[in-house]
Amino acid sequence: MAAKKILFINQEITPYVPESELSLLGRKLPQAIQEKGYEIRTFMPKWGIINERRGQLHEVIRLSRIMIIIDGTDHPLIIKVASIPQTRIQVYFIDNDDYFSHRQMACDADGNEYADNGERAVFFARGVLETVKKLRWIPDIIHCQGWMSAIIPLYIKTAYRDEPWFANTKVVTSLFSEELKKSMGDNFRKSVEFRDAKASLLDKYADDFDFVELEKLAIDYSDGIVEAVENVNENLITHALNSGKPVLRFPGEDNLDNPYDEFYDRILGEE
Repeated sequence: MAAKKILFINQEITPYVPESELSLLGRKLPQAIQEKGYEIRTFMPKWGIINERRGQLHEVIRLSRIMIIIDGTDHPLIIKVASIPQTRIQVYFIDNDDYFSHRQMACDADGNEYADNGERAVFFARGVLETVKKLRWIPDIIHCQGWMSAIIPLYIKTAYRDEPWFANTKVVTSLFSEELKKSMGDNFRKSVEFRDAKASLLDKYADDFDFVELEKLAIDYSDGIVEAVENVNENLITHALNSGKPVLRFPGEDNLDNPYDEFYDRILGEE
């Protein structure tokens, strides 16, 4: 029987960025699942704080240089890759000079959130999915971790639903503590538009499209939800439970393989 394929779309992975709940899980979970016998691929943004030389990142020319159009503007996609030391995990990095290379993560050096964080998340989401198509790799499950990946479920169920790479793919979203305080930017709704992912699909959410609304969007278009940490916003937990979809309550920080393995089987209908 062929190994199941899990695509991890992570906002942060240590050792490339400082340790946090997100970056530690971004590092531990893919390794635990890989050791469980799954075939995995892992993506994250190439944040400007990442030291390319120390991390031994190099550009993958055959995957790079396509243009992603957001609100009528072309943005070149650059793909870089590196291997996490002492593991068999290869990480693909989504890069772009405007959105990532010369910037911090969610906030600038003074702690101010970037006004176009929503647009950056759109570029990241589409960059990942277009790269997976180029890899000709068909995931059974896409597992999204962090607000930067929260638009992926919407795109999989709308704009990319007829693509052969994603037609049968299930989507899992992990919920973390509230990471952003401001809205996703004035241009966010228009930036999201791509094929069948219409801006009108966001009309049912609050006008001030903030972190909570973004995570509700991810929940609504996912096939399963994980309470990844203990301090998740209670409104999001309630929204997930009321959705009627499978929810993995906080499984703890250790021995990740069995709870997630069983949850993936549940999502794929293989219990």
